[in-house]
Amino acid sequence: MEYKVLEDLLPKANMSVYGLVRMAAKRALEISDGKKCLVDVPLSEKATTKALEEIYEGKVVSRESEEHMYVEEEAPQED
Repeated sequence: MEYKVLEDLLPKANMSVYGLVRMAAKRALEISDGKKCLVDVPLSEKATTKALEEIYEGKVVSRESEEHMYVEEEAPQED
């Protein structure tokens, strides 16, 4: 698996290293707890790597106005 460069991930977290770490850690815990992974990665990859790949691909995004993130498939539908 190709590892992503920090500069490619930062825009996904509003240019905040702290925000990126929080997003990745929260999502990695969800994956470890049994939530479905949203990207196609080998099972041997660690949860943190899976979470960063999801963030990179835009499957997990940050909401500036709220204190949490959401997963793409749980995103509210806009009319």
